[in-house]
Amino acid sequence: MSENLELINEYKEQVRILKQEVAELQDAGKSKDSANKRCLQKLEHSAQDLEDANKKITSLQDELHKMKKKDDK
Repeated sequence: MSENLELINEYKEQVRILKQEVAELQDAGKSKDSANKRCLQKLEHSAQDLEDANKKITSLQDELHKMKKKDDK
């Protein structure tokens, strides 16, 4: 009977440890998800900034070409 109690207590301890490890892994997963979300938002904002900058560059190049054409006349 004593052996059975020891075995049961050992299993209980193993279950407790496994539950703790699962909780830690879940927390790590949530942290990783949050970090990925922040990175994605930064990437989206960077992509928008790049698109806006490219539009501005194109606009300025068009203006420059128009000015050069006026100077050539």
